[in-house]
Amino acid sequence: MTLLHLHTQTTNNPFRTLRSFIAHFSTSFLITKIPKKFKKKRKQKESPRSKLVQTRPNIIPHFEDILQRDGHYRFLTKTKDYLSKQPHHVLLLDEAGKLHQQLGFPRGRKVLKSIQRHPLIFETYRHTDNKMWFGFTDFMDGLLSVEQGLVNELEQHRVDVVRKLLMMSTNRRIPLSKIYHNRLLFGIPEDFRDRIGKYSDLFRVVVEGDGKRILELLHWDDSLAVSYLEKKFIVDEEKVKKAFKFPIKHGRMLELDLESQRTLNMLNTLPLVSPYSDGSKLDLWTLEAEKYRLGIIHEFLSLTLEKRAYIHNIVEFKEELSLTKHTYQMLQKQRQTFYLAGTEMNWCVFLKDAYTEDGMLIDKDPQVSFNEKLYQYADMKELDADKDVEE
Repeated sequence: MTLLHLHTQTTNNPFRTLRSFIAHFSTSFLITKIPKKFKKKRKQKESPRSKLVQTRPNIIPHFEDILQRDGHYRFLTKTKDYLSKQPHHVLLLDEAGKLHQQLGFPRGRKVLKSIQRHPLIFETYRHTDNKMWFGFTDFMDGLLSVEQGLVNELEQHRVDVVRKLLMMSTNRRIPLSKIYHNRLLFGIPEDFRDRIGKYSDLFRVVVEGDGKRILELLHWDDSLAVSYLEKKFIVDEEKVKKAFKFPIKHGRMLELDLESQRTLNMLNTLPLVSPYSDGSKLDLWTLEAEKYRLGIIHEFLSLTLEKRAYIHNIVEFKEELSLTKHTYQMLQKQRQTFYLAGTEMNWCVFLKDAYTEDGMLIDKDPQVSFNEKLYQYADMKELDADKDVEE
């Protein structure tokens, strides 16, 4: 009876028999997961270090090319600045190999390769101590003399640039270190801290408790408190009106054409806020405050040699110029005036109106012209017979 009962259960439930049969065998050979080749691949987010600010349809090649040029001549620019401050303008080659950040060559690479790329500018030699040194060539020494003459000629103009920076800043004061770090941006000479003493009627250096040296403006000059946009407004009123855009939201029922929309938006756009007014008193997120900050950036760029600046240049003056952490987003909304080039982590903002359609500066500072000639010489392997330092 019992055997018959078991036989009946087994017959009535064949799955139980199958399970008991399979239990004696390994199932590790069975594919229990979807193979990688069939999995849907997730698109990885591009790093801000490499992701371009502009999308492909909006890229302006000549602005991006300028940043490529910066990278190409980084070693030349940084090494020229560093060597100029060394005794006799020379540096021990072994020591130079440790200064990749100061000299601008890739970390882990030999500095000698970068030096040899510019034979008209730099040279190496073995000193009497049997150690290898490098410094400027005689030709480069001649170029530096020409540049020094330019610096002396343009001194008064650079003084006015510093005065305008101080007039835009909160409390009319800026740490000397910040101006020094960004001196190449404005064409300010390396020894400007020594030259300040000649202008005791304009500036005063105050040493704070922590030892920080602050440059203060002593006298306000109304003739300098006129922005680039204000000057341009007199010449081309319509162009300045289009410089910034602050659209007013309106319903579709109004059925406004483009000209009517522009007229309506003028209610927000005008009047502009002078960058030489006290922006610290404005409510942070008001329209007036945003117009002030845009005016500050515009005027700041107009004071630079090439009418452009990198993010680190602008951020360094964030407190003095009453800027916020949303500067990037603010500039992105004003594409008709500003162009942001480079990557999201290291972008550079250009004043579009300061350049021609071919990417040439309209108003070229003599220092910029000198730098361009230096770049030409830096790419040459030997000097042409008809080339002259004074050219």
